[in-house]
This record gives sequence, structure tokens and C-alpha cells, in this order.
Amino acid sequence: MGVGPRGPRGCRPGPCRSSILPEEAGHPRSCRMSMTDLLHAEDIKKAVGAFTAVDSFDHKKFFQMVGLKKKSPEDVKKVFHILDKDKSGFIEEEELGFILKGFSPDARDLSVKETKTLLAAGDKDGDGKIGADEFSTLVAES
Repeated sequence: MGVGPRGPRGCRPGPCRSSILPEEAGHPRSCRMSMTDLLHAEDIKKAVGAFTAVDSFDHKKFFQMVGLKKKSPEDVKKVFHILDKDKSGFIEEEELGFILKGFSPDARDLSVKETKTLLAAGDKDGDGKIGADEFSTLVAES
């Protein structure tokens, strides 16, 4: 990518906004990624709107609706890092409860039931959290 209005590597000018470490994403330190750098805002809005009712969240449908299933493995990992708010390298149960807010700040929290269902679907090794590879598998199985 050349340097354009978004800067080198498609980065936005100004301080970094992403929860991805810039060097991890192959970006300069001044870059921050947001979900709309990876997914279409309209797709996110429709997907979040489809699951406003409590206990209606279906991760397979949601990942398809936001277009995540069609993304490259690298982009899926970038989404994972945005959702990993505490930068632990895992999405823990508490973070899973806020997964919709990772896509849209105004979205609702998942219910306890939805959170536990999502954790059970994604936690392949039984350690109580979802790592980057487990997240990639969860998306691929959607």
C-alpha cells in the first residue's frame, strides 16, 4: 500500500486507536485499528441490530452477517486482538460478555447464558478462555 489519506499501510493519521499492537499488525506504532477498518460499518450495524433481544445471540449467524467468515486469517486475528481488551492474548469469559460492544459501542451485553454458550463453542482446550487460534476456528466453523 502506498501513502495516501490514510497513511502508510492504510493507517489513519494521528495516535493509535486500536487494541491491536501496531507492530503485531504490521503497522507503525502510530496506527490503531478499529472494527470498521476491517469490516463494513453497515454490516456491523445490521448484525448487531439482528440480536438486540436477550438470549437471541447466535455467533455463527453474527460472524456471517458482519462478513468475518469471508475475511483472511490475518484479518480474523486482527479482530481477535481488538476484542481482547486486556491484551492477555485471550478473550476471557468476562470479555465475551461484551463481544457485541467490540463491534459497536452501543450494542448490548450478552446474557450469562449467551456468554457461556459462546465460551463453550470457542474454548476447544477447556482452559476457560478463547485464544487467537480458537477464535479463528470458531469463525471458520460459522
